[in-house]
Amino acid sequence: MRTLYVRVVLTFLAVIVISLISSLLLALALFQNDLNATGKNDMIAAGDRIIRVYEQTNSPDLDAFMDNMAELVSYTLQLYDGNGGMNSYVPTNGKKAERINPESVHKVLRGELYRSQGKDNGTFIGLPFSSEGKRYALFLQSSSKNEITIIRLLFTILFLMLAIGSLCILVAGRYLVKPLQAMTHATKRLAKGDFEVELKINRGDELGTLSRSINDMAREIKQMERMRQDFVSNVSHEIQSPLTSISGFAKALKDDNLVIAEDDRVQCLDIIVIESDRLSRLSNNLLKLASLESDHHPFETESFNLDEQIRRVIVACEPQWSAKSIRVDIESPSSAGVRITADQDQLNQVWMNLLGNAIKFTPCAGQVFIAISRPHPHEIAVAISDSGIGIAQKDLSRIFERFYKADKSRAEDQSGNGLGLAISQKIVALHLGSIEVKSTVGLGTTFTVTLPAVSPSVSVL
Repeated sequence: MRTLYVRVVLTFLAVIVISLISSLLLALALFQNDLNATGKNDMIAAGDRIIRVYEQTNSPDLDAFMDNMAELVSYTLQLYDGNGGMNSYVPTNGKKAERINPESVHKVLRGELYRSQGKDNGTFIGLPFSSEGKRYALFLQSSSKNEITIIRLLFTILFLMLAIGSLCILVAGRYLVKPLQAMTHATKRLAKGDFEVELKINRGDELGTLSRSINDMAREIKQMERMRQDFVSNVSHEIQSPLTSISGFAKALKDDNLVIAEDDRVQCLDIIVIESDRLSRLSNNLLKLASLESDHHPFETESFNLDEQIRRVIVACEPQWSAKSIRVDIESPSSAGVRITADQDQLNQVWMNLLGNAIKFTPCAGQVFIAISRPHPHEIAVAISDSGIGIAQKDLSRIFERFYKADKSRAEDQSGNGLGLAISQKIVALHLGSIEVKSTVGLGTTFTVTLPAVSPSVSVL
């Protein structure tokens, strides 16, 4: 009973047996009266034939005649005379019948045809019979031979149905269970880390749907495992580079045998500080991204002036763009400002990341232009354009991936870790917005962020 195959077969057999027995009993209950009536009619017809044959042959030996007739018609015969005497004639393999009640016998002796009623014991019929001027009552009763034959027929049918049904369910059960066994084997392989699973079960039923779902799950897990490995590799690489610099310069400063000028010592300490800050930013960005992807990240909305927020970000980045003599302009559709209801801290992170990238990849004396517009009454779009060298077409589809960096020769500043755009995309997605990028190599890049004017987490009355 531990396997589904055995359970399917045994369940089928149990259902068949219960169904057949129940159907047989129900059919007998429903057609009992019809069967009795048919049986009585057959006995009446047989009794009439016995009487006609006797009248035609006028057999001198009545007992021998009745014995022959009992064997011929396979019914038990009882012959009553007017004095209460009774002779019984039982066919081979038949059973001796019980005596008929006197009242029924008297009715037949008076010349009436009698059919057994519910009060009578057994099923029988009575016919008036005359021999040598004497009146008799001839009774015919069903023989056990007939009943045994019918019972054997029913049990034979039952056995054949069970045998044929069992063979069919053995084949059908294997057809049903074999795909499940293949799925079980596939899931065990997945549990052991083998993601090269491909179930070839071409069926249109629920098992086919389940097998296709397992194939899809295997592909997704395989992709997630590849992403996990890439993530670990990228994190290890991003951590190893600053750690190597920190460790190398720290050992150099610790070596008493190595004479280092004061300016060189200060430069080594500056590099250690810079690389430590780089590690700190990497750690903060990883925690930020993990928090954004969790269901427990705080999302606090408030109404604020969007263009004023972006201007504060521009001022905060002034050291970077002024050092490269980059011109930063902003355009707003309304002098009174554009109001938006969203998470102010999260959007501030988006503008810092996008503006920081624009400044980083824009050459000296270049230009960054920020345009705020309302493409729809319920939407706000912010486009941040730079005059940098642009992004190659092959990189555009991957710039939002974690740790992905386009051509590293695009900018002198290599302090980035490839998480800024991934964080920005996640924040915009949490606001049910979208972020798009267009770029032309040699001309510049434009990031366009489209947000709902009111955050979906706020009920508008």
